[in-house]
Amino acid sequence: MERRKIHTEGPLFSRIITGAWRWNEVSENVVEELIRVSLDAGMTTFDHADIYGDHSNEEIFGNVLRKNPTLRQSMELVTKCGIKFASTKRPATRVKHYDTSRAHIIWSAENSLKMLGTDRIDLLLIHRPDPLLDPHEVASAFTQLKAEGKVLHFGVSNFTPSQFEMLQQYLTFPLVTNQVEISLTAHQPLFDGTLDVLMKHGVSPMAWSPLGGGKLMSGDHEHIFRKASHYNATFNQMSLAWLLKHPSQIFPVIGTTKSERISESAKAIHINLDVQDWFEMLKEVQGKEMP
Repeated sequence: MERRKIHTEGPLFSRIITGAWRWNEVSENVVEELIRVSLDAGMTTFDHADIYGDHSNEEIFGNVLRKNPTLRQSMELVTKCGIKFASTKRPATRVKHYDTSRAHIIWSAENSLKMLGTDRIDLLLIHRPDPLLDPHEVASAFTQLKAEGKVLHFGVSNFTPSQFEMLQQYLTFPLVTNQVEISLTAHQPLFDGTLDVLMKHGVSPMAWSPLGGGKLMSGDHEHIFRKASHYNATFNQMSLAWLLKHPSQIFPVIGTTKSERISESAKAIHINLDVQDWFEMLKEVQGKEMP
């Protein structure tokens, strides 16, 4: 598996990332298997969020690391903070809202460290743009966490280009990514300036739901993937290869609880789509040719 820096001053990540957002749906033994299969396939980067699995997924993952501490040296950990919702695990929260205060960012990062059973987070993201976000507070929290060595790099998720650039202006170190929804069916970031601004800053995006929530993997979509046999590839692999072709160097985040899907996805790194095949897939999804 290719490994690449997500930013010139950022971490070295596997080009395809394993997402742990649904791993509360399987046993801890299966989680360990998914981790090991990912590492064996060269997918060394794992994506989390404090809220995944009703605030349980980080701890489940951490339990595996506590039993197998040497695994931590072979991986990079990404997590997110800033979303709060009503939960028995968070009884003080009565309404879903965002919290990007200095105090909450620091508390959340330190709690993620404890849950994940690690002494460092490789990348911490603000999960959603907060309409009450105070960039001075975020910058202060990021700076403290970085100085203490608790978080090595920082980024955002689901930010617009202007929101990304605004926050960057308040930091003395770079935001190294913006994790956004990008797929064949959610290709707006290729045209609305989101990826343009990231390339301007030398930032590679992370793509959540890179398979369009699985919509393209079911039903009658053979017309989109008519060249799959030419590449000896599955529909899944073709969808990932389509993202990997983009010059912004997209890092797709695969969300699955099946080890065979991880192994299958990893092989997409070897597919280099012809430019015309790339545009043909886009045409089939849009239902029209380029203007």
